[in-house]
Amino acid sequence: MSISSAIKSIQDIMRKDAGVDGDAQRLGQLSWLLFLKIFDAQEEELEDEQDSYKAPIPEKFLWRNWAADSQGITGDELLDFVNNNLIVELKNLVAPIKQNPRGFVVKEAFSDAFNYMKNGTLLRQVINKLNEIDFTNSQERHLFGDLYEQILKDLQSAGNSGEFYTPRAVTRFIVKMINPKLGETVFDPACGTGGFLACTVDTLRDQVKDSAGHQQLQNSVRGVEKKQLPHLLCTTNMLLHGIEVPKNIRHGNTLNKPLSSLDDDDMVDVVVSNPPFGGTEEDGIEKNFPSEYQTRETADLFLQYIIEVLKNSSEGKGGRAAVVLPDGTLFGEGVKTKIKKLLLDECNLHTLVRLPNSVFAPYTSIKTNILFFEKGTPTKDIWYYEVPLPEGVKAFNKTKPMKLTDFDACAD
Repeated sequence: MSISSAIKSIQDIMRKDAGVDGDAQRLGQLSWLLFLKIFDAQEEELEDEQDSYKAPIPEKFLWRNWAADSQGITGDELLDFVNNNLIVELKNLVAPIKQNPRGFVVKEAFSDAFNYMKNGTLLRQVINKLNEIDFTNSQERHLFGDLYEQILKDLQSAGNSGEFYTPRAVTRFIVKMINPKLGETVFDPACGTGGFLACTVDTLRDQVKDSAGHQQLQNSVRGVEKKQLPHLLCTTNMLLHGIEVPKNIRHGNTLNKPLSSLDDDDMVDVVVSNPPFGGTEEDGIEKNFPSEYQTRETADLFLQYIIEVLKNSSEGKGGRAAVVLPDGTLFGEGVKTKIKKLLLDECNLHTLVRLPNSVFAPYTSIKTNILFFEKGTPTKDIWYYEVPLPEGVKAFNKTKPMKLTDFDACAD
């Protein structure tokens, strides 16, 4: 059975379950099941490679010990195990990040996980369908990477969840232009499902030549995501891309940390991000920022944070960033003017790429731009490029999304 038809079958089975209501819950359910299956496939590889390997979670919760046998527990017995053992104990796992980093990743992934399914027989059918995908087979894992895109697009369609998904053409163009190097730290402070970071890992993997390079790759990406479902999807995405311990994908709000408390450990070489815009932050978050730049507009706060978190350099060439931001950040008044001045004074905003209005449709038609800048020297000249719609295309949409080739003239 093809992977895409396996996932379609799973979603059809879930639709029969009285506990699962709508796409978002179906994806939430599928996400933690997928996470555990992929996690266990990696565990098997690590066991083969390491003589004194110790499982990071209790053995009974490894996928192979409760889910892999198609004739295994089902019905009420399966529901009882999942609801009262598996999820409860993984949420409360004692797994210090230094002593048991993979256990820590599981605990974080399950912090808000929930079993929506009420029918244990249907849950067993879902698990058996997932068992038809072999995540230890590199070819199937690669195919699953493509399918994962489909799952993320489904998430985009689930109500108002479009904020978690940046079209792949945009992420690939940004990472290609920013050109991360092995040994650099790449950060997305609003990482959603991990599109920018997955693309970064793919780019860096081509630079790995030995075991030291492999270790550098493992520590190369960092992300923070505020909402549980995209955080879990991002963590799974990193596992799929060969990051064995995605402990640097944190579940939290980047903006919760006062700018004044950032230290050397927080500094990064590269930021690639499409932070949420159009929304406002909860009361009190703005107090984490200097008084003259305080606002509750999310995108404006993220821009300040990104400027602050980029490394400084004694040669005047510091960290670099590529960030998707709305027109309001660039052309608004009041605090926005001050933040723009901060950007132009502290960074060299050398390139501004204007995206077609329909790139993020139907979730928003706000005019957006990609800002490319380097910290350390003030802005002198800005190269401006407006990406046109392809000939014969009136607007991008879900069936006709933007393609990487649409950036060709700009990339040259």
